[in-house]
Amino acid sequence: MGAANFITTIINMRGPGMSWHRLPLFVWSVFITAILLLLSLPVLAGAITMLLTDRNFNTTFFDSAGGGDPILFQHLFWFFGHPEVYILILPGFGIVSHIVSTFSKKPTFGYLGMVYAMSSIGILGFIVWAHHMYIVGMDFDSRAYFTAATMIIAVPTGIKVFSWIATMWGGSIEMKTPMLWAVGFIFLFTVGGVTGIILSNSGLDIALHDTYYVVAHFHYVLSMGAVFALFAAFYYWIGKISGYRYPEFLGQLHFWLTFLGVNLTFFPVHFLGLAGMPRRIPDYPDAYAQWNYVASYGSYVTTFAIVLFFYI
Repeated sequence: MGAANFITTIINMRGPGMSWHRLPLFVWSVFITAILLLLSLPVLAGAITMLLTDRNFNTTFFDSAGGGDPILFQHLFWFFGHPEVYILILPGFGIVSHIVSTFSKKPTFGYLGMVYAMSSIGILGFIVWAHHMYIVGMDFDSRAYFTAATMIIAVPTGIKVFSWIATMWGGSIEMKTPMLWAVGFIFLFTVGGVTGIILSNSGLDIALHDTYYVVAHFHYVLSMGAVFALFAAFYYWIGKISGYRYPEFLGQLHFWLTFLGVNLTFFPVHFLGLAGMPRRIPDYPDAYAQWNYVASYGSYVTTFAIVLFFYI
């Protein structure tokens, strides 16, 4: 209902002269996000309802003994779960576009390209779900398709990154707190995206699946993508929301502490993953201890930065 409300509001209640091609990029991002929510969440609702009836009412949707398919649950879950990660990042794209434009004192480079890129990401996000499932025994052709389709998502994402850079290029840039978070977002999201391209290859992913490499990848796009965009938005709009100004020095300190902390936490995690450390284990061999030690210290720095944020 919330998604339908956003969609109908954006389609039917724009102000006079506010044509589709003049819509702010943040509104575009929320519009596309709402469409993704509307299309993906009912599939999850169906999947968990089927699971509920399997567990409690003797249906066999996911039980092979009754003609069901346990893999079907994974397909239904990830058909929701993959668009979900774009739901998390798309509003961040819209936020970052506004902030980069404001603090570069230039309109966003390639407005239409940005809109079409977000739309493409929204569409492609629905046809790549099984890249989370390369090791369930899919046939070769399916893996080839999901590898190719997943790599194609890098194209509109790359258009967005280069457009943000082009917006800054030659601009009169002011490195205020929101801009720091936005630039940090662009850099770290790009690093996370590159590891995503690596994981999109089914051959490589079969080796890296359920290792800490995957953890490093999605924390770069979430802890350092979505979360950095949220902090950027907080510092950008809190003055308008509350009427109070944050201390600029502490805002910048919060950024640098967080930037240091999250990189110290998650960069070594790539090494652990490549060395074969599996996910979701309570303990690990001594060989992995050193990088885990570094990552733990990084998390302490990040925790301190969160405390500072609450003080701000």
